[in-house]
Amino acid sequence: MVLLGALIIGLSLGLFGSGGSILTVPVLLYLLHQPPQVAIASSLLIVAGISAFGSVRNGIKGLISWRHVALFGVPGIFGTWLGALAGLMVDPRWQLLVFALLMVVAAWMMWRVKLPEATQPVVIKPYKVMLEGTLVGAITGFVGVGGGFLIVPALVLLAGLSLPIGVATSLVIIALKSTVGFAQYYVPMVNAGYEFDLQVIVTMVVAGVLGSYVGSWLGSHLPKQRMQQGFAVFLLMMAVVVIYQSVW
Repeated sequence: MVLLGALIIGLSLGLFGSGGSILTVPVLLYLLHQPPQVAIASSLLIVAGISAFGSVRNGIKGLISWRHVALFGVPGIFGTWLGALAGLMVDPRWQLLVFALLMVVAAWMMWRVKLPEATQPVVIKPYKVMLEGTLVGAITGFVGVGGGFLIVPALVLLAGLSLPIGVATSLVIIALKSTVGFAQYYVPMVNAGYEFDLQVIVTMVVAGVLGSYVGSWLGSHLPKQRMQQGFAVFLLMMAVVVIYQSVW
């Protein structure tokens, strides 16, 4: 079941450049029965690993806009640090509730939003891109998601990137932010007596990487809009489960 969950996570990242991390926390919580804070922190490291491997492939193909990595990613790292710091200070149930709400937002965006494939003639306003990066980073650190479902639309609609470049660039940003978020959680949690299962983390990264390659291939052969809407329904169902588990 863990391998299946990791493959689905990788498939989502390969297909959409997002959605993988929002599935990682439920897999760790409900399949492996990890404590919420351990699941949230471990999710960040798993998604960082999967995204980093995908970024190497995209870098070789020349799909990454490093300018936008700097504009969006650097403020995002700062936001992630703040979000993780806040996550260490609150009851994990609040983190799970916020996480479930984000799943609803992600489902709505995947159902309704159809991003243009081509580069858009927009005037880039760096302060808007940087502000968005900081806010998404804070969300990343607080609830353990990479935030690709927010990053990709921002890069396409605000920064004028084409969809393939936006997806590839988002993976670099996710890898950077998620690594910083995990580092912020790691030391305080280890000092508090929590343990991280490195075998599970490595297994999920490897299976997720394989899934991301399959996802990239499927993305070029299947109707993406239909798959995106199906994934949206699945996310909504998972959000209901997370809300039920965190409240009761």
